[in-house]
Amino acid sequence: MIDVIKKTLLAGVGAAVITKEKVENALGDFVNQGKVTTEEARTMAAKIADQGRQEFEEASQNLSTKIKGLLKRTDEQTQARLAALEARVTDLETRLADSAKGE
Repeated sequence: MIDVIKKTLLAGVGAAVITKEKVENALGDFVNQGKVTTEEARTMAAKIADQGRQEFEEASQNLSTKIKGLLKRTDEQTQARLAALEARVTDLETRLADSAKGE
């Protein structure tokens, strides 16, 4: 029953974030229509809120992991480019020093 009500709420609100107030209002409508009791509505509201928090935390953790991976890859690429540039500078300095000795 909770899944049906949750899906109904999600469909009614669309992709928008479901706020506690919206959940309570929708569940209040169900109580007024006699579809659920007040206690069932409270239980459902708590479960929906908990699920929302868990889903948000999981999404945040996944995003954080992806961002860290991207930054690590970017840092590795930057370090490789820096090492290549340092090698080129060293090579150019050596050539310049050799050229100055030959004059």
